[in-house]
Amino acid sequence: MEQKNGSSFTGFILLGFSDRPQLELVLFVVLLIFYLFTLLGNTTIIALAQLDPHLQTPMYFFLSNLSFLDLCYTTSTVPQLLVHLRRADKSISFGGCVAQLFISLGLGCTECLLLGVMAFDRYAAICKPLQYTVIMHPHLCALMASALWFFGFGNSLLQTVLIFLLPLCGRNKIDHFLCEIPALLKLACVDTTMNESELFFASVIILLIPVALIIFSYGQIVRAVLRIKSSAGQRKVFGTCGSHITVVSLFYGTAIYAYLQPSNNYSQDQGKFVSLFYTIVTPMVSPVIYTLRNKDVTGAMKKVLCRGQDSR
Repeated sequence: MEQKNGSSFTGFILLGFSDRPQLELVLFVVLLIFYLFTLLGNTTIIALAQLDPHLQTPMYFFLSNLSFLDLCYTTSTVPQLLVHLRRADKSISFGGCVAQLFISLGLGCTECLLLGVMAFDRYAAICKPLQYTVIMHPHLCALMASALWFFGFGNSLLQTVLIFLLPLCGRNKIDHFLCEIPALLKLACVDTTMNESELFFASVIILLIPVALIIFSYGQIVRAVLRIKSSAGQRKVFGTCGSHITVVSLFYGTAIYAYLQPSNNYSQDQGKFVSLFYTIVTPMVSPVIYTLRNKDVTGAMKKVLCRGQDSR
């Protein structure tokens, strides 16, 4: 980045919702409540997966990874947003903006890939039950999880470097509540067509791999379900997979809107509320979706609570 963007460039101003001051207090209260529920729900899933031996399976290993990702993702953006909603000063340092983009984008990319692996885990459990323990061996699961984090943050590093190499010519007002690529591209004082094409291509690749895995996995699962004679068995399979499909729909729907639509069709105001949705709403509802109809998780929760009462 040029000197004006680096050594003499002190930081950015996140405009956020400053054009709607009457909305800021309402958003502060709502987002604070949502954030606390996000912390509680995802921490509960991580703790249960560690405390209950029955939940120490590949499915819950990846689910606890998802909860950890959601915890980190919301914490990388929401606390700062809450502060900005109650203060007139809405600045963020240059280094803080770089770190926020790198961390949030890395976590988002990793989650995108993780949802594909979770679909494959359901395919292996339902369609290959006899080989499941071999296919989803704990060492292989740990290796896959490490690879997801590596590729997610590798892509984030590349995207972050490329975006901050663009000359900004002193522009520092970001029309968003966080440092995000589409909003940062609008600050550039040069033609960003190539950058937008590169972003589109990278986003398609990051989305295409897990989506292809999800489509393949659930295609095979549907075929397997149709062979099951009993309606109770079919309901059990759909109950197991329904939670994951719901979370996938929420995550990919907002991600596609944010990163894959043409820039000339991109509404900044709509973009802010879509970002709010995948920043705080999706991470908050994911634990609820996964536990609502999951007897293993609710059973583990009851055991932990009963154990706590007995210890008294």
